[in-house]
Amino acid sequence: MNVTLISTYDLGHQPFGLASLAAWLGDEGAGVTCNDTAVSPLAEDAVRASELICIHLAMHTATRLALELLPRIRALNGSAHICFFGLYGPPNADILGDFAPCSIIGGEFEADITSLYRRLADADNRKIEAVMVSMDKLAHRTPDRSGLPGLDQYASLKIGPETRIVGYTEASRGCKHLCRHCPVVPIYGGRFRTVPVDVVLADIRSQVAKGAQHISFGDPDFFNGPGHAERVIDAFHAEFPEITFDATIKIEHLLSQQHRLAWLRDSGCLFVTTAVEATDDHILEILDKGHSRADFILAAKLAREAGLVLSPTFVPFTPWTSLTGYRDLLQLVLELGLTEQVAPIQLVIRLLVPAGSLLLDHPDLHWASFAPEKLSHPWHNPDPAVDTLQRTLAAEVESAEAQGLSRAEIFARLWRLTHEALGDAAAPINLDASGPEIPQMSEPWYCCAEPTELQRARL
Repeated sequence: MNVTLISTYDLGHQPFGLASLAAWLGDEGAGVTCNDTAVSPLAEDAVRASELICIHLAMHTATRLALELLPRIRALNGSAHICFFGLYGPPNADILGDFAPCSIIGGEFEADITSLYRRLADADNRKIEAVMVSMDKLAHRTPDRSGLPGLDQYASLKIGPETRIVGYTEASRGCKHLCRHCPVVPIYGGRFRTVPVDVVLADIRSQVAKGAQHISFGDPDFFNGPGHAERVIDAFHAEFPEITFDATIKIEHLLSQQHRLAWLRDSGCLFVTTAVEATDDHILEILDKGHSRADFILAAKLAREAGLVLSPTFVPFTPWTSLTGYRDLLQLVLELGLTEQVAPIQLVIRLLVPAGSLLLDHPDLHWASFAPEKLSHPWHNPDPAVDTLQRTLAAEVESAEAQGLSRAEIFARLWRLTHEALGDAAAPINLDASGPEIPQMSEPWYCCAEPTELQRARL
């Protein structure tokens, strides 16, 4: 049976979800076509010829793009069974069900989709199969990336004048933490699953053979299982000592595992992404982040002492953000010397409250009704000036990046505009960028943005 696997956006990475599922379905004898519309046009001939079409909804932006693409897919093939899989599938089941016949699968998806494939191959079963979330432990298989565009078509790593081709893999999925705003939590509910070391290494090996010079580990938190992470990295570094990597690690884990920071550096870790989200303790408590402002300051100090680049991410605009609170966030980034390490987009992101978010259950929080066209619950800051500032700064970042300005130059613009919004003169700041070159991905880490016109055009 012919199957088309579609990804619309995966943070600029070659999509792991498609590669993993391709291996499972290929072992069943399926005729698999992988179609990443982030870099390639929709494979219309494959869509027409497929009895099963699987669409990966790994994040908010990907889901928004998929919904724009779905009418076209249905026009090309009205009878194919569509399987929506990924974090944003089950929470948006009501909307996705309009594209029946379909199934919606979250969590550890490979075995359930393989089972669905078998049932469809054995009988003309075109009804809605189920909305399910599976936490079964899988016998993972080495992802099959042969049907995907080359790694040079995806985001690259820049270190000064040098550019490196980036591969992507996952050593674990899910997360043992329950941050209220996180899309992983409604699906995994505080659980995580590891991928065997030999499977991770085989996946890395195949990407290095195709030119990868750096590996991004896409685990929601690389230190959910620090012992497993250590085994993965020790094996990886022993086989590929010249290949660098990056990973995402919570502030909480950077503190509890601080004895491993120098080991990360020595093993080839160029930078660690960490979801700081806010620098106001009240907001951090609402989000249930598990760390405080003081913890962030300490983690930045420990990373610097270990010679490890920390790349913080933020959700700076929330219903609880004030103008002075936002200025305080910028002030702290400046004081900690992180202006070159924070991607400008991270300083203008607005809180996303998707379907199923734990924020909806907070007894003291009240949200507007779900907006299907936005796939989220709208909100407005009590101070309209905060929402105005966010729109102003977001437009400034888009314009400044289009002009090719540096992170320091963009930060200076945000600093000035924030002070102007407060009616103050911006204090002079020293943005000396003469230190070591900071590694930067050509596509910054974030997943809750409005689809861009370029992304829509690629559909």
